[in-house]
Amino acid sequence: MRTERDSLGPIDVPADAYWGAHTARALENFTVSGIPVGRHRGLVAALGAVKMATTRANARIGLLTAAHHDVVFQAAGELRSGRFDDQLVVDVVQGGAGTSTNMNVNEVLANRALELLGQPRGAYDVLHPIDHVNRSQSTNDVYPTAVRIAFVLATDELSSAVTALADAFARKATQYRTVAKMGRTQLQDAVPMTVGQELGAFAITLREEVARLRDVRSLMCEVNLGATAIGTGITADPGYAQRVVPDLAAVTGLPLVRAHDLVAATSDTGAFVQGSSVLKRLAVKLSKIANDLRLLSSGPQAGLGELLLPPRQAGSSIMPGKVNPVIPEMVNQVAFWVVGTDMTVTMAAEGGQLQLNAFEPIICHGLLQGAAWLTNAMDSLRLLCVDDLAVDLQGVAVKVARNAGLATALTPTLGYNRSAEIAEGALAGKGTVQELAVATGLLTADAAHVLLHPETLANLATVASHDGQPVAADPWVQGA
Repeated sequence: MRTERDSLGPIDVPADAYWGAHTARALENFTVSGIPVGRHRGLVAALGAVKMATTRANARIGLLTAAHHDVVFQAAGELRSGRFDDQLVVDVVQGGAGTSTNMNVNEVLANRALELLGQPRGAYDVLHPIDHVNRSQSTNDVYPTAVRIAFVLATDELSSAVTALADAFARKATQYRTVAKMGRTQLQDAVPMTVGQELGAFAITLREEVARLRDVRSLMCEVNLGATAIGTGITADPGYAQRVVPDLAAVTGLPLVRAHDLVAATSDTGAFVQGSSVLKRLAVKLSKIANDLRLLSSGPQAGLGELLLPPRQAGSSIMPGKVNPVIPEMVNQVAFWVVGTDMTVTMAAEGGQLQLNAFEPIICHGLLQGAAWLTNAMDSLRLLCVDDLAVDLQGVAVKVARNAGLATALTPTLGYNRSAEIAEGALAGKGTVQELAVATGLLTADAAHVLLHPETLANLATVASHDGQPVAADPWVQGA
């Protein structure tokens, strides 16, 4: 062990630890989740990037010597790359608005910088966690800035996962473009459509979320770095405040801009609420899709059984041969968690007082965990379910041929009352809709076939745009 001192007095720290006194106290105080900050790779990388930019800005205006700049900048780069993830040990659920996370980082960087200088760990008279590593900064601008960067990186990965899953559904929609089936409303038979249209709708509704993620990305790129404690910039040289955000943009490659009003930006967590709501919206859509996949594959003998999901594992410890839709079930549970976490983020944002929100750590954890889980869930759904999804072609064909709902397609030609009689006859088992339509003597077999052909039933040839002009009938295909 080595002994370090902070404002509360001496405390023992493991001799080989890069962290120091503040982190040691945080380890005693915060033992709730068992999840260390280092588990959030994106957050640690963002914190490393922030410290690289702040070190560079301080050196440019003469607040750090070249020697101190070089070692701290190198240490921050190593932190960013993942070398010290195991040294970011404080619990993600912590009081202090992220101070323990920031100090954990400051201590790790200081001791690594001391090591690079050939000094022992804890020799803070040579290079100090606050005086040097945290120069011109406060947790209150460093931490939320890092959270925003981490969320941007997470949503970039999430957007890629959304697009890939949408593309997978689009491929299946194209494969089954003309396979007729019955649509359903309120879980009751409605009118005909195609399997392609049903799966294609999943692709479209998912692609809409990429734009929503792009919108929130722009919000997150407005940061309060340079605000220090409450937005007034106390302890920061004016030259630093002008340089640090451009330096951070250069380090990260992101279009980061300084918030117009740093006091407002330091107390306002509205962007985090918006980010959480976008995750919730995606989760709700994803859960609905998972519900539909489970319902459409139910059975396989006593349910709908129209979709054939790839079997992934035995489904029962007692029932031989049973296979459950485990991948969609997993997706549902991720969605439930994200929806619930949105309430946590909402209440944490509402609970802030005056010039700072003390609850950003739980906001951070909720946003980053939710984005990561959604990304992983969608990748699993695509690779383990959608890519190998198939359709019971014979089963859906039989259901369509015998379904009374086909009679709706006859109403423009035969009128509602005559079509209703045909539907009633089909329900009573007197024949198929096509057979009964021909039996009226009002339609030839060829005419009935045309009216009840899948291309006609589902309006596959063209669909009208808002201006009445025909457009591609397969909107689920990218660029259609």
